[in-house]
Amino acid sequence: MGKGWRTRHDSNVWALPSESEKCGYPLLPDLGVQPFADRLKPMVLASMNTGMRRGEVFKLRWRDVDLAQQVLTVRSASAKSEKRRDIFLNAEALATLEAWRGMCDPDTDLVFPGDKGKALTSTKRSWEAVLADAGIKGFRWHDLRHHFASKLAMAGVDLNTVCELLGHSDDKITQRYAHLAPSHKRKAIELLCAG
Repeated sequence: MGKGWRTRHDSNVWALPSESEKCGYPLLPDLGVQPFADRLKPMVLASMNTGMRRGEVFKLRWRDVDLAQQVLTVRSASAKSEKRRDIFLNAEALATLEAWRGMCDPDTDLVFPGDKGKALTSTKRSWEAVLADAGIKGFRWHDLRHHFASKLAMAGVDLNTVCELLGHSDDKITQRYAHLAPSHKRKAIELLCAG
């Protein structure tokens, strides 16, 4: 690797300072430990833990994220259904957004800004690179949303709630997850004997 690729981690931690100096590499400034190298990982974690669509993540603004109340709002203008919805943040989503907020310019409006502070329109290059590195084929960003819904259904969350969290305009769309939660039918029948 050339000099442009050396990091403080490379120069200062793995090589003794005297070795770095022998090679002509100055010690680099300490950038501190950052939880994320770029915006892709926090975007993926936010999607997996909120069920937001990619476009909703791209348009999410800090004014719609209430870290203290642990909730974010998908505005009707950003939602496919054109309906506003509030999504409560689980521990992973909250920790992700708190850490990401600490890395962002405090004057930034968009949670995940693109070039020149404008809303992202694509993450295709970085997304495909991550999938290729992981050896994953045929996985779409939208599959993160399916992951969210499937986990809820398998945890026994009723399908009406899953429908609301996903922002589906029609519960027929949510029915695809019904087979993942057969235990709710057993629990319903057992209620007959409970009284």
